[in-house]
Amino acid sequence: MPQPHKTLLPLGAALMAGGLSISAFAAEGDDSPQATVLPTIKVEANAEVPKDGYRATTTRVGKTLQDPHDIPQAVTTVTSQLMQDQQVSSLKDALRNVAGLTFNAAEGGRAGDNMMLRGFYTFGDMYLDGIRDTAQYNRETFYLEQIDVLRGAGAMLFGRGQAGGVINQVSKVPHLGDKGRITGSVGMYGYYEMTGDFNKQITDTIAFRFNGMKRTEGSWRKNPAANDSPGLDRDGFAASLGIGLNTSNEFILSHIRTTVDDKPDYGVSFDSATRRPQEKFPVKYYWGTNNNFDKGTANISTATFTHRFSPASEWRTQVRYADYERSYWAKTPQTTLPPSALAVTGGNQTRYSDYKTITVQTDYNHRFKLFGMNHEFLVGGEYLNEDSFRSTLLNFGGTTVANPPLFRPNKTNPGAVPVEFNSNSYAVYAQDTIEFIPKWKVTLGGRRDQMDAKYSSTTSPKLNYGEWSMRGALSYHFSDQSHFYIAYSDSFSPTADLYQLSVTPLPPERSQVKEVGAKWLLFDGDLALRTALYRADKQWERNTDLESTAAILTKKRRTDGIELELAGRITSNWEVFSGLAIMNPEIREVAVNVNPTTGALTSANPEYKGKRARNTPPYAFNLWTTYKLPYGWKVGGGVEVKGKRYGYSPTGTGPIPTLPGGTKFHPNTAPAYMRWDAMVAYEQPKWAMRLNVQNIFNTTYYDAIYDNGPFVIPGLRRRVIMTAEYRF
Repeated sequence: MPQPHKTLLPLGAALMAGGLSISAFAAEGDDSPQATVLPTIKVEANAEVPKDGYRATTTRVGKTLQDPHDIPQAVTTVTSQLMQDQQVSSLKDALRNVAGLTFNAAEGGRAGDNMMLRGFYTFGDMYLDGIRDTAQYNRETFYLEQIDVLRGAGAMLFGRGQAGGVINQVSKVPHLGDKGRITGSVGMYGYYEMTGDFNKQITDTIAFRFNGMKRTEGSWRKNPAANDSPGLDRDGFAASLGIGLNTSNEFILSHIRTTVDDKPDYGVSFDSATRRPQEKFPVKYYWGTNNNFDKGTANISTATFTHRFSPASEWRTQVRYADYERSYWAKTPQTTLPPSALAVTGGNQTRYSDYKTITVQTDYNHRFKLFGMNHEFLVGGEYLNEDSFRSTLLNFGGTTVANPPLFRPNKTNPGAVPVEFNSNSYAVYAQDTIEFIPKWKVTLGGRRDQMDAKYSSTTSPKLNYGEWSMRGALSYHFSDQSHFYIAYSDSFSPTADLYQLSVTPLPPERSQVKEVGAKWLLFDGDLALRTALYRADKQWERNTDLESTAAILTKKRRTDGIELELAGRITSNWEVFSGLAIMNPEIREVAVNVNPTTGALTSANPEYKGKRARNTPPYAFNLWTTYKLPYGWKVGGGVEVKGKRYGYSPTGTGPIPTLPGGTKFHPNTAPAYMRWDAMVAYEQPKWAMRLNVQNIFNTTYYDAIYDNGPFVIPGLRRRVIMTAEYRF
């Protein structure tokens, strides 16, 4: 007989800034009325509870620790086991498993991780352990336990954010017991990676954890004139100390540092005659040289204190200081001139940025019974300070072969006008989930955000926004294995990056999402199946190009969609992770902007109304599955499919893009693609060997598009990686 699904309490976990420790949670199973005071707990088991496979059973994306099955909203979790089997190194690679998510190429001023979810930007909705992580940098996975993607209007924080959803990275945290893992990988095109994960118990309630990484990657693309190629060179570490683990007072201190020293690749240009990636030059041509650079350092320090009043009552406070410094020089591709040896051909994209944040976040959650109804109550507040400086770099050379361009890291152009801002944001929020009759729950939440920002701009020196956001949901649990829900959330995005471009203040970004969904747990809870039907609207959508004078992209935009997802075990040996997203994004009202010279309002070409939005394919599908064979062998494979994606600027007042001589809307288009991967592994209790083959059929495809349309980034060619792992 199937075992009933048990709803998890939102307490009793060893947490680091929103991370989760399953071993701590396992010790907190008593939810009886008599358990009103939680004493100091002595740990009896000195080993970490085994991690989930492809189905996550715990998440804190809703600000309380619970099973994703119980959240009345679509949630996708990329687990550590899935990332390990696929040989995932970066956040971008991990998010290929999220159907409906696409990648933007290096934007003007928005380089680094930049994704679209359900057709909407996510750069204002990136989180690390529940704290906003919106800086422009490349994120790694060596210190992550899992990645939670909560779809909808920023509902993780009960309203704040954009329409697509929240991407929350969950860090590894200390646990009681000694454990270690070392991996080494080598592969084609200069791929090399070393990682280490070490946990050491110091006393009965104190433990220390250290994660480290070093990785280099080459490329199949070359500059034929210089024999130079793009590449990655990254390293980092994450150290965390847990004090009072599994007790009523728990303190975790952590620091994450990552460094980047890459050779950036801006891909290939579109052909204006075909609106497809150009074919005049081979797709393997790279316009940059070894003189180009993308150097950056991220330092993130977090302190988290959790006090558990009882098994049903918890107070949690986090404080974080983060500093993200970055400097890059990249070459843009051409359609008429081939690459040169001295970085003369192509445009120069340069940037220096230093972005600092201070965050204080505190939450209190409590489960209680009132008037015969069960309540799950949450109240909290947050303070965020953003301090940002951005400028271009100084050219120490020229523009000719005799005097080629030369930019140096961190050497800003004294003649440029930097973009600076300092912003303070304050928020309070509350939510209650009430089981008003058996099997029926209603969730109601509200949030008030206040943003006060000062800018270096002479035309828009300050901005002040105060907005309310709401969240509501009705859930029906027909059984412990089934969950049906109707949800609504609206949101305001108080990220200062979004607003400094307005010459005069325009209304803030707001989003509304309506969603109907169902979730089922199959095979004794080992396999999770979910589906969702949604409508997402956004008003006053902002530009991601931070130096653009057209701040507003669209006045109103909508995506209608349906999603299906399957994750977990079909049998004890067979695991699967799969998703399907069908999307219909549409511009409902065209942009209205302020002319930077006259101050007059200007509207985009009205013919953009009704057109398909940028970088949003009509369909996306992903599948990854593995099967354990006898004698320690394991095989697996999968496919990633995306439909065609558009790149164009919807803010223009000129004609809509067409083919030469045509009148029908036809913007630059990244073609649809299908990429297949495979894996075979030999696993033993203390060690393992794994062979990954990525892009088995050596398909030429384009996985990222510059959404304004000038160029597109080719994906990797066939690559074989061998990994050795030792556990102790």
